[in-house]
Amino acid sequence: MIEECTALVMAGGDSQRMGCDKTQLLLGDRTLLQRVIAIVQPMFPQVLVSVRQHRPEIALPQVCDEYPNAGPLAGLCAGLAQAGTPWIFAVASDMPFVQPALIERLAQRRSGYQAVVPVVHGHPQPLAAFYSASGLDTLRALLEAEGRRSLRAALEQLNVCYVDESDMLQSDPGLRSFFDLDTPQDVAIARRTNLPCQQKQ
Repeated sequence: MIEECTALVMAGGDSQRMGCDKTQLLLGDRTLLQRVIAIVQPMFPQVLVSVRQHRPEIALPQVCDEYPNAGPLAGLCAGLAQAGTPWIFAVASDMPFVQPALIERLAQRRSGYQAVVPVVHGHPQPLAAFYSASGLDTLRALLEAEGRRSLRAALEQLNVCYVDESDMLQSDPGLRSFFDLDTPQDVAIARRTNLPCQQKQ
C-alpha cells in the first residue's frame, strides 16, 4: 500500500480518435476503466475517478473538472484539490496494462520533488505519474492564465523527477504499462494479445 497518496483515474477525455467512449470498451470481461481501477485499488488507500460530469455507473468517488474544456490539466487540479492526501498518482483510463511494480518504482522517487514522471522513448508520460499537492497553486495559476493549458506546460512549472525507461525496465521489462489505447486498432491489438510485449510505436 502506498500511503498518503490517492490514485486518480483520468476518465474525462473526449476519445476523439476512438470514435466512442473508450472507458466503456471491453477488454476481456471488463471495461478499460474497470481494469485500471482494479490495478490501483489494492495499492492506494483511496481511488478517485476524474470525469467531466458525474457518471452514475461509476461506484467510486468522482471529481469533476473545475475549469471546463481545459483538458487533463483541469482533471489533475480537481483531483489534487479533493484528494486530501499529500500526493496523487494520476493514470489514464486507457492504460489497462499499467504494472503495479512500475507504480511502486515511481513512488520511491518522490522525495524532494513535486512530480515523478516516467519518460519513454524520449517522451514524458504525464498520465502515469505522481503529483504533489504542493504544486496545486502553480497548476491552478496555469489554468487561469491565457497561455498553454497542457500537462507538458505544467511540468515546466514544477520540480520534476523524470524517470528514464532504463530505470523502469526491471519493474516492467516490456514497458507494456505505457501501451495506451487511443484507436480501434490499438484495441484490436490488445484483444489479440491481452498483454502487449512492447509499447505502441
